[in-house]
Amino acid sequence: QQRAVEINKNQRNGLSIRFLFGTINQTASNFGWCGFSGDTMTLSPVASYICDYLKNLGIEFSLVTHEAAETLEKCAEIEKTIGEKICKNLFLQTTTGSTHYLLMMRSDKKFITKEVSKSLGSSRLSFADGEKMKEMLGTCPGSLSITSLVFDKEKRVSLAIDRDVIAEEYICCHPCDCTATLKIKASDVTDILIPSLGVTPIIIDIK
Repeated sequence: QQRAVEINKNQRNGLSIRFLFGTINQTASNFGWCGFSGDTMTLSPVASYICDYLKNLGIEFSLVTHEAAETLEKCAEIEKTIGEKICKNLFLQTTTGSTHYLLMMRSDKKFITKEVSKSLGSSRLSFADGEKMKEMLGTCPGSLSITSLVFDKEKRVSLAIDRDVIAEEYICCHPCDCTATLKIKASDVTDILIPSLGVTPIIIDIK
């Protein structure tokens, strides 16, 4: 059942931002909030698939569309507009390449290989390449997020989460497409989305 519920209104950087579900809002500048359904949505097929996946789980979310934001610097500009931190997502592998992790951490924290590897009880971790990301998670570099695990049908990628990420009220991430950003309640991610993925997250503390 489609809904059109206005959650909040904000005025940031000259943009009138509305958080909407089940409807679409007019675009302001390069940004435009839209909901999870409606024939007029102009999302990529993969983003639409992820939105439908969340909708079918009963997860409420808001979505902002924007120019491609495949780097942390570009994400920082979006953060200023939406007033929320976008989760940093890293695709990592062990030295032998036999084990892979999707690590979710706060965007304002630094990834220190030695510390994260120790927290995970793993051999030294490094970044896995983009081709491996496409093969295992069906996601291009710059668009990685927890929603990429939807495409990991063989459960080859382990999920690791910085405790501070799930301590926040909301988690913001790309729907496997760096031209859009989702805003989801952290409790819905932990209680609904993650169980649907069939994975058990490893919670670690990143300083």
